[in-house]
Amino acid sequence: MNYEIKQEQKRTIAGFHLVGPWERTVKQGFEQLMKWVSGKQIVGQEWIAVYFDNPQQVPPEKLRCTTAIGVDPSFVVPPASEGVSLSGIDGGLYAVATVRVEDHDFTTPWRQFFNDLLQDSEYAMSASPCFEVYLNDGAKEGYWDLRMYVPVQAKPHR
Repeated sequence: MNYEIKQEQKRTIAGFHLVGPWERTVKQGFEQLMKWVSGKQIVGQEWIAVYFDNPQQVPPEKLRCTTAIGVDPSFVVPPASEGVSLSGIDGGLYAVATVRVEDHDFTTPWRQFFNDLLQDSEYAMSASPCFEVYLNDGAKEGYWDLRMYVPVQAKPHR
């Protein structure tokens, strides 16, 4: 998989934090997010899913994610926005790959990305959340184009 190492700025996000199997919670979170965004007529910069845990180490019922939109740092959550929280995604070095997801198979590209990063001779994954930015409306188009972000750090030189 082709990827590049990029310095990313901190992102401010507003959305829903959920716990449980990602196959269920990410879909549920984006449904809640769509309702909230359209009901409050909010214009977001990006649609984002943030993943806080390693599914090989954390049981599905305890996996944490946030479905959110990117907002300006000065954004204020409107009244009557139950369950919406304002948070941030740290800036720093990220490995970034752009992929197309078909047949709702989000797992395969992430697995391939992680496997490729494990073999990188210059960078190692950091223990911070990964995230993906949606580049299209997959519900309308039948596929999702997304940009995946994995935090990395330079490996020490020997």
